[in-house]
Amino acid sequence: MQSKVFEISVTGTYHSLLLPEEIVLPFLEKNLKRVKAKATFKGKELTFHGAIQKRNGKYYMMFGKRYQKELGVFPNDYFQLQFFEDTSKYGVEMPEELDAVLKSDYEANEIFESFTPGKKRGIIYMILGYKNSQTRIDKSILVCENLKRGVRNNPELLKSF
Repeated sequence: MQSKVFEISVTGTYHSLLLPEEIVLPFLEKNLKRVKAKATFKGKELTFHGAIQKRNGKYYMMFGKRYQKELGVFPNDYFQLQFFEDTSKYGVEMPEELDAVLKSDYEANEIFESFTPGKKRGIIYMILGYKNSQTRIDKSILVCENLKRGVRNNPELLKSF
C-alpha cells in the first residue's frame, strides 16, 4: 500500500507535518498508524519511519530538526512526501550493530523481545543516534549487559556501572 505523492510543509513550533485527511485515512482504515515515508526536496531524498497522530481532529506526523536539516528544508518550505505501508519488524530500521549483538546474546535478546513495540523502538533510536559504527557496537553491548542486570530505564541503559 502506498499514497500518492503530495506537497507538504513543516508547521508550528513542534516540528510536525499537518497531514491531509485523504492521504492518512486509507492507512488508518487498515489500522496502519506507523508508516514508512519518502520525502524529496530539490534533488535530495530522505526515507524515514513515522507515526500518524491525531490531535484536535487533525492528523500530524513529527518531522524533527534532524530530518529537516538532512533534507534541507525550513519551516514553510514545501516538499514532496509519500507514504508506504511499514513492513519493518519494529516500525523502524534495526541498526546492523544492535541486531548482531542481540543475535549473539540470547538472554538480552529475550529481554528485548519481551518489551512493548514502543520500548523496543526507543532502544533502537538510542543506538541509531550514534553515527560511528564502532560506537554503535559498543553501546549495543552496553545496553545488552544492562538489560541482563535488570536495568529498564532507557537513559540508564547507556550508563556504565
